[in-house]
Amino acid sequence: QVQLVESGGGLVQAGGSLRLSCAASGKIFTNDAVGWYRRAPGKQRELVAQITGGGSTNYADFVKGRFTMSRDNAKKTMYLQMNSLKPEDTAVYYCNVYRSWANYDSWGQGTQVAVSS
Repeated sequence: QVQLVESGGGLVQAGGSLRLSCAASGKIFTNDAVGWYRRAPGKQRELVAQITGGGSTNYADFVKGRFTMSRDNAKKTMYLQMNSLKPEDTAVYYCNVYRSWANYDSWGQGTQVAVSS
């Protein structure tokens, strides 16, 4: 099993930056897809960024040019650098690992990001 723990959330003013981290324990494979999702109050969870099993990085349109996702396989950690934050980025951010060949995925507990105007 994979356990995920997010950190780095907090309160920031609009235009500011935060860096989220997600540390994994358990076995992680380099071809596991990893992703960041978020759920804003009253809204459904949505994909923010993902690194596929093939190594491609995809971003939701609403974060392109502002957020950067990366992963460090040696540290079993993924990151989300968030710049030029907007109030609409306020949400709980979750990291996810998805193993397609086993139809297995794991979620962290979430970290709150609040952006004030």
